[in-house]
Amino acid sequence: MEMENLTLFFPISVLVFICALLFFAFKYSKSNAKTNFPPGSFGWPIIGETFSFINETQQRFVGDRMKRYSPKLFKTNVFGEPTVVFCGIPGHKFIASNEEKLFLAWRPHSMQKLFRSSYQKAASQATIPRADAVQIYRAPGFLKPEALVRYIETMDSLVQEHLKLHWDGKSTVEVYHLAQLLVMTLSARFFTGLQNNQGRTEKFTELMNIITAGLHTVPLSVPGTTFYRAMKAADAMRKEVLLLIKEKKAAMSSGVQMHDIMSFMLFNADPTGRFIPENEVADKIMGLMAGGFHSPSMATSFLIKYLGENPEICDKVRTEQLEITRSKQSAGEALNWDDIQKMKYSWGVALEVMRLVPPLQGTFREVITDFTYEGYTIPKGWKVYWSASSTNKISEYFPAPEEFDPTRFENGKSPPAYSNIPFGSGPRICPGKEYARLQLLCSLHHIVTKYKWDVINPNAKIAGGMNPVPEEGILIRLQPY
Repeated sequence: MEMENLTLFFPISVLVFICALLFFAFKYSKSNAKTNFPPGSFGWPIIGETFSFINETQQRFVGDRMKRYSPKLFKTNVFGEPTVVFCGIPGHKFIASNEEKLFLAWRPHSMQKLFRSSYQKAASQATIPRADAVQIYRAPGFLKPEALVRYIETMDSLVQEHLKLHWDGKSTVEVYHLAQLLVMTLSARFFTGLQNNQGRTEKFTELMNIITAGLHTVPLSVPGTTFYRAMKAADAMRKEVLLLIKEKKAAMSSGVQMHDIMSFMLFNADPTGRFIPENEVADKIMGLMAGGFHSPSMATSFLIKYLGENPEICDKVRTEQLEITRSKQSAGEALNWDDIQKMKYSWGVALEVMRLVPPLQGTFREVITDFTYEGYTIPKGWKVYWSASSTNKISEYFPAPEEFDPTRFENGKSPPAYSNIPFGSGPRICPGKEYARLQLLCSLHHIVTKYKWDVINPNAKIAGGMNPVPEEGILIRLQPY
């Protein structure tokens, strides 16, 4: 009897799926006939163009459709949502100028599930800014330059410890994994106050690497899928963070003073007098760690890659950094804020690297009211997506766009506004921009003044999607400077 039921189940399920496809196909064709939507294609019913979006490079996915439909905007369907991709400088500027007027931040369903504990009710589609979140990021100013000044000496020390442990004495190293480990070491210290725990940091790195792979996937929690592995890793990460919270509370109750974002979340009420529950603190900390994990790791890795492949540019960076070293009153003196401001050429090199390989490929918004753009109707509830790839390699803004040319940012030169936006733009520009800049330049300073290197696998394949990674890592041959 069970076999009979099972045999019947598959034809019925296929029939239901076909009916659903036909329903959505009819729905989209009918709505298209009535409304002047942007050019483009919703792709397959239900799944839309999701698989192309998550597997192709952003440059190909966005670029092909800009050529096929319009260089200004096009419609698609990704993650089960009708979506309009805004392209070019005008598109970037329009989104940045209309935050919280026409748009609210939105996260794909995979991200919502990964960073939402089971205790929470289903989140609304759009992410509405909350008073406690604003207070955490803005009022205490943890990520503002004036607060980061106090963290530079600690960061300088942690970077040197990392290099001594993982780089010194090695003839070859794999940069991408080590960049992930370094970034996690710094963010765990900055966000949670975690100190001198290499094993725990390595575990965080391993788990976050798996979680990151599932951020922009179909949220199908079936064994063997990327999302299933990411959910398991998120559960394990949440347990680790909750354990850290308990340890922190015990330490602070015994009189230990701590000044980090996790401590602030735990012991400071929001304007309504509400204290954030531990589970919610864990979710927020995981979100912060995720936000400060992939992009800085990619930026650091590809900065090392491009410098290894361009020794004459690396020599210019090294000259600038050695001048800073020589300006110190004593050997081994830590970097300070003034030193970071002197790294103008180095930062221009970093900006050029992030133009060629954007660490932040793009982000989503949700439309909160109907509006018209370029004569097309964008309905409430649709999603909007901006992509760095719609501007970062346009020859109009960047002559010979595929070439690595840091002179584009040299001596005060800069490309047009909204053309190279590795940290986003407008009111929702990445709040950790200055932190990322500090981390990148501090790491670069010690790497170029301690080592010389060349890249062993310059043609390593880079996986596509919103979180591109070097599939075999970035291998370099290392020697002391």
